[in-house]
Amino acid sequence: MTTESAVEARWAELADMDRSALRVAWRGAFDNTPPHFLSMTFMRKALIWHAQCRRFGGLSPDMKRALNSATAGKTVRSKPAAIRPGTQLVREWNGRRYQVDVSDDGYVMNGERFKSLSAIALHITGTSWSGPRFFGLNSKSGSGT
Repeated sequence: MTTESAVEARWAELADMDRSALRVAWRGAFDNTPPHFLSMTFMRKALIWHAQCRRFGGLSPDMKRALNSATAGKTVRSKPAAIRPGTQLVREWNGRRYQVDVSDDGYVMNGERFKSLSAIALHITGTSWSGPRFFGLNSKSGSGT
């Protein structure tokens, strides 16, 4: 039986269970009794989520950290998306347009290779910048146009 069909079979089992059977399944899955106010629909969804986590893996450590931070009322910052080779970054600075090509081993601007976006930002502005910030890849993009 494949993992997907095992989860589908578990879903079918849960659909046929009454409240007392769902409470027993909950205790087996989560090692405690469910609160009395939980609906049967919610218990089924939580139990199938548990089965999926067991079959396919749970949340990543980064996601767990983000959820814990959010529940504590802290701001959650997402990681910037990886820039894939072939991507072109464009930035206008002091009336001039700069185009950077992302390659497998770094970045290319006007035929010159750079190891980092920060090196390119330094080359363009003459001052130290966060390269991702300069090119607007995070929420605090540079605005010195």
